[in-house]
Amino acid sequence: MVIRVQDTTLKPRAFDQQTTIIAHRGFGRGTVDGFQENTLAAFQQAVGCGVGWLEVDVRRAADGGLFVLHHPSVGTGPFVIDLDSAQLRAAGVLALDDLMAGIPDDIGLVFDVKTSLEDALEPAELTTAGLLLPLLARERDRRPMLVTSFDPAALLLVGEHVPGVARGLLSWLSFPLRKAIPTAAQLGLEAISVHWKSFGPNTADPAPIHRELSYSLDIARRAGLQVVAWSPGLARGAELIAAGVDALIVDDIPGGLRLSS
Repeated sequence: MVIRVQDTTLKPRAFDQQTTIIAHRGFGRGTVDGFQENTLAAFQQAVGCGVGWLEVDVRRAADGGLFVLHHPSVGTGPFVIDLDSAQLRAAGVLALDDLMAGIPDDIGLVFDVKTSLEDALEPAELTTAGLLLPLLARERDRRPMLVTSFDPAALLLVGEHVPGVARGLLSWLSFPLRKAIPTAAQLGLEAISVHWKSFGPNTADPAPIHRELSYSLDIARRAGLQVVAWSPGLARGAELIAAGVDALIVDDIPGGLRLSS
């Protein structure tokens, strides 16, 4: 058997500077300084603070419209997938098209594709990821982008239909780097986006010994992967910047920008 080393020289890169700061859900998770997450005002506030990248949760409505919401339901009410676009707008949920119209063309976007349970019943082009493809194709040459998802099928679909857009495997809370990095590399992806606790020993990963973080990051780079850490506090974020991660998704946007300056 001949083992070939993967050629990573032609992979698209989302980030071209050391440690990009990405605003989480607008101006941070929940309500921060009066700005509710995933509202146009929150995203615009982050841009006004000088951030160059926004993380955007993407869900699909019953009629195929795309909306910006983290959870699968509107509060404790109906599920997003059970409402049409008019109903979601009436409920105050931000339409993805309205977000795109409300931010500058040069702002980078991390699209977090939130696969719906009901995507299992649809052809690929009508899944959440499939419905996002036309927007990705339109924006590909206008702004930097990264598409992330817990769903590898969504990322493969993007790679097939919109080549040149960077894709990142999103892994769950405390998911081990030793699994996330090879999975993303063998899927042919360009990045991994991992929870901040994945960068060290934690209760979800009780292995008796762990590789040094520098070793894991070196393997990721050699595999052609950029590494994103999500939701660290500022102290842990500073440590991850020092370790050499490519980007941080943060809830304290002004604080995160100070870390990277």
